[in-house]
Amino acid sequence: MADFLVLGAGMVGVSSALALQAAGHAVTLVDRGAPGRETSFGNAGIIQAEAAEPYALPRDPLTLMRFALGRGNDVTWTAGGVAGMLPALWRYFRNSAPARHAAISRTYARLTARSTRDHAPLIAAAGLGNLITREGMGILFRDPAAYAAAVADAQRVRDAYGTRFRAVTGQDYAREDPAFLRPPAGVIHWLDSWSCAAPGDLTQGYATLFARRGGRLLTGDAASLRQEGAGWRVDTAEGPVAAEHAVIALGPWSPRLLAKFGYRIPMVCKRGYHGHFTAPRPPLRPFLDVSHGIVAAPMAGGLRLSTGAALVARDSPADPRQLERGRVGVSDLIELGPRVDEPQWSGTRPCLPDMLPLVGAAPRHPGLWMNFGHGHQGFTLGPTTAAILAQMVAGQTPEGLEALSPAQRVGR
Repeated sequence: MADFLVLGAGMVGVSSALALQAAGHAVTLVDRGAPGRETSFGNAGIIQAEAAEPYALPRDPLTLMRFALGRGNDVTWTAGGVAGMLPALWRYFRNSAPARHAAISRTYARLTARSTRDHAPLIAAAGLGNLITREGMGILFRDPAAYAAAVADAQRVRDAYGTRFRAVTGQDYAREDPAFLRPPAGVIHWLDSWSCAAPGDLTQGYATLFARRGGRLLTGDAASLRQEGAGWRVDTAEGPVAAEHAVIALGPWSPRLLAKFGYRIPMVCKRGYHGHFTAPRPPLRPFLDVSHGIVAAPMAGGLRLSTGAALVARDSPADPRQLERGRVGVSDLIELGPRVDEPQWSGTRPCLPDMLPLVGAAPRHPGLWMNFGHGHQGFTLGPTTAAILAQMVAGQTPEGLEALSPAQRVGR
C-alpha cells in the first residue's frame, strides 16, 4: 500500500481517488473547491458509450472556410484564442488526417466501449441510480442529404466498433417523442449511451462514496505541489500534506502546473456554455441539433442547452452568444419556456492534440502520475481511465492502451 495525493476533484480526479483506494492505497483528494463544480458540473451529462471516435478537426476546405467566416454555431473563435493555441491546433489538425485518426480511434474506442460498465458499480454504490436514464442519445439532422450521409457513417462506425444505433425518419421520431413540435429530416439514435440528470451531483456523490470508504477530501492549492525527498507535498486548509505519490487530474489546469516541473504539454482548450430553460414537455432523451451546434438534455434543473466549442483565450470574458443562437435555433423543434435565473456557467474542455488522454507515470519524476486531457469525454471516461491508472500503478499496462502513456508524448 502507498500514500497518494490526487489533485483535482472533477469526475476524473474523484474516479482516480476511488480506483486507487479500491486497490488498497491511502488517498487524499485535494481541490480548491467542492467536488464536481467545474467542467464536470456543466457538461451535457451524457456517458457517451457511442463515442468510439474522438472529435477530429475538419480538413475539407469548405468546412474550414465556414468556421473561418463564423457561419456555423458549433465552433466559434477569436484571433487571440486561436493564436495562443496555434501550435497545438496545428498538431491537432495533422492528427485529424484520416489514417492517423483511424489509429487513434482504435485506442479511443477501447475506452468508450467500457465507459458505462465502469460507471455502473460506482453509481450503484453511491446510491444514485435515480439520476441515470438509459435511453441513449439522438443526433438530429434537418437536411435530408446530411442525414443520409450520417446513416452511412453510423453504419461504418457500427461495423468497426460494434456501437448500436437506429436510423429513424423524422416523422417516426416525432411520433415517438411528443416533445417535438415538428419532425426533423431524420435522427441517428445511438442506443448504448446513458444520461445523467445532474452531472455535478453524480461527481459529488462519487466523492461522498470515497469519503465514506475512508478517503480524505481536503481543500487545497494544487499549485503548491512540490517534490520533497522521495515524495510530494501540497498545502491544504489543514496544513501541508505529504504522500509518496501525486496524481495530476486537473483537466485544463494540468499543463500549467506541470510546466513548473519542466513538462511542455500543448493543449487545445474549448470553452463551452450552458443554460437551463423550462420545458413544458422535455424530450425523452438528450439530442444534438447538428444544424445549430446545440445539445438539449433533460436535467433536474430544467432543460439544459449546451454549446459546442469556443476557441478563445482562457482569461477572456464570458460571451454566451453561442448559447443564445442555439436557443433560437432549437426553439422550432421543442417548446422552450423562460430561462432559469442562474449565473452564466462556462467551462473548458481539455483537448490534447492527439485526442487521447494522458494516463500514466511522468517520465522524469518518480511518484508523479498524470490523468487528464479527456477532451469532450471527461465525464464519460473518468472511471475508465482511473481504473487504467490504478493498473499502471500496479505495474500493468492494459494491452492496446500503451498509447495513453506520457512516456513518448510529453515534451521536455
